Amino acid sequence: MVALTATLLLSACSKYKPLLFEVAKPDEVAAQEDINSYPALKSYIDSTKYSDFHLGVGVSLGDYIKKGVFYRMVNRNFQQIVLGYAMKHGAVVQADGSLNLDNVNTLIQTAKEAGMSLYGHTLCWHANQNATYLKSLIAPQIVESNSNLFDLSGLKAGDLNGWNVSGAASSGIEATGGMAGGGAIKLVSASSAVNAWDMSLHTPVIPIEQGHQYVVSFYIKSDKPGKGRISFSEDLNNQYPWTDWMGTGSETEAFETNSGWQQVKIIVRDFKTTASSFNLNMDLGYIGDVSYMIDINSLLVEDKDVSSGLEANLFENGDFEAENINGWSGWGNNSVRSLSGPSEGYNGGAALEMTNPSVVNSWEAQTAYDFSTPFQNGSTYKLSFYIKGSTAGVINASFQETKNYASDNFPDFNITTDWTKVEIEATVSAADRTRFLFSYGNYAGTIYIDNIALQRENPDLGTKTIEKTAEEKKDIISGALTDWVSKMVTNCKDYVHAWDVVNEPMDDGNPYNLKTGVGKSQSEDEFYWQDYIGKDYAVLAFNLARKYGNATDKLFINDYGLEANTEKCKGLIAFVDYIESKGAKVDGIGTQMHIDIHADSAKIVQMFQLLAATGKLIKISELDIGLGENTQTADATKEQYLKQAEMYKFVIDQYFKNVPAAQRYGITFWSSLDSPANSSWRPGEPIGLWTESYVRKLAYEYAAKAIEENMGH
Repeated sequence: MVALTATLLLSACSKYKPLLFEVAKPDEVAAQEDINSYPALKSYIDSTKYSDFHLGVGVSLGDYIKKGVFYRMVNRNFQQIVLGYAMKHGAVVQADGSLNLDNVNTLIQTAKEAGMSLYGHTLCWHANQNATYLKSLIAPQIVESNSNLFDLSGLKAGDLNGWNVSGAASSGIEATGGMAGGGAIKLVSASSAVNAWDMSLHTPVIPIEQGHQYVVSFYIKSDKPGKGRISFSEDLNNQYPWTDWMGTGSETEAFETNSGWQQVKIIVRDFKTTASSFNLNMDLGYIGDVSYMIDINSLLVEDKDVSSGLEANLFENGDFEAENINGWSGWGNNSVRSLSGPSEGYNGGAALEMTNPSVVNSWEAQTAYDFSTPFQNGSTYKLSFYIKGSTAGVINASFQETKNYASDNFPDFNITTDWTKVEIEATVSAADRTRFLFSYGNYAGTIYIDNIALQRENPDLGTKTIEKTAEEKKDIISGALTDWVSKMVTNCKDYVHAWDVVNEPMDDGNPYNLKTGVGKSQSEDEFYWQDYIGKDYAVLAFNLARKYGNATDKLFINDYGLEANTEKCKGLIAFVDYIESKGAKVDGIGTQMHIDIHADSAKIVQMFQLLAATGKLIKISELDIGLGENTQTADATKEQYLKQAEMYKFVIDQYFKNVPAAQRYGITFWSSLDSPANSSWRPGEPIGLWTESYVRKLAYEYAAKAIEENMGH
């Protein structure tokens, strides 16, 4: 029985013997165990003795709020977090200028639950801005013309009142007969019509301003080939102007119509001096039994001098007050060009003086102005000037190409013995015109020309571009800064008690001057507040942060490269002095210290001494240390890692040695982990205290030792 029992026991043991196997720990679990195996970095700080010191770390919003290993590592080792991007203007300000603070508030809540302090970074910088929105505020104003001197409201309502019709077999308005389904005036000529005036549409009276030019245009079509003209009331010197209606290069009395919409356009300028208004006639009685449709929405009369938006004068020194005629030359018939006497110009001053001794062909005496860039083919240019002569006469001007002398002519103009203003236009017909010419061989005598301007007309006659003045831009951008800072600080004031108010203001090449975006190619998120507000942009930013935050908030100015360029460090300190001379208060200065193992130790010490001498709070704000020459993690050596660890300790030691305890705001490590290869910041460089896999490095040990030695228990 005993033997049987033993046998059964042996069988049972054999039958139920557990199998041997192992399961690998998930990477996240292993990483967390490694983090938990060594003292937390902040545990080396005597928080009772040094309650105002802040050990911080830079984080990304996404990594922190998902509450994974990174979140736990940060909370375990640091006292304060700084956001790399999520609290900046570009991340918060929307296309319409409103602030989307959802992510910021999520961050605040997450940090609050973890008992983690949050440092505000950054209120006023040139990068990571919603530059598109800011630039839109100061962009030139594009004014769509609403200056149509025709009142179309009655026509659009189906009423021809005020638009008188004569001689038509029938007339009326078709609600959907115009272009794009809009309204149209329909006129049908009588079968007997043979003269232009046998059917006419007479417009309402149009008020004018003497000296201005007016553009009249509309679209028209007909059910069969038709013909029409524009004529004017007695308020014009020429009631029946001919023009190149069809763009053929030939001026004719009438335009032709057919079944397709075509534009009719004319510039009206030949007003009698007594005229204060005009009205025009669309004379369509040339051919009988033709139905014409005139598109209502295209009926337009504009004051060209108000709405055309002329470009800049192409002539330099057009008033000749620089006391030279540089750029002007000429030839032919012993003609002479010179600067007139000092009081012979229009209303005093000098003028361009041209003398031709005898009458020859017009082109045999010329004055020219050559341009390096051709006039724009197809563009219309307005020429205006004051002119008088020793005798009356007529001369002309033109655009010319200088090889075969092909030209586009302005209308001839009169010269009298009194100063007269001339305003004429010409359209360039080829892309090779580079010369402007006066031709006056047919005029014997002396001509004076002053206040001359040659301006290309804006091809969109219904649009004006109005640039804002520098003062207007300053006011607008100051308002935008006020809106941003006031709302951001107000939103965060219950939890954020320190800010980088102004970030990276000083120019590297001119370290006592501010950075500027003028003359440089800017990325889409760059906006230099100082280019619009001036040096006082920082004064405004600090005053705003003080006004809308808490009375005890610590407000910093922050910059990089101070340890490499001590002149830049001095320039930053001088700027702080300027800000405070204007009544704002700067509590502290941040030195970023993105350095490598080859950083100049002596300059680091000198920087800390310069900063400490200001009496301000001093913060190492963005510390990370590379191996030099963009050395990647895969190429790093033990010797380099040792030098990196030693440099971390050196920086921390010198901060404590040279900055008095009352001025030490704290140290923020910008990259706690080595930088991934796909990072936007020092990609692939082993700059952290931990590896990408959360394994602490020698740099951690040396940093911990430095903190412990300088302020530990």
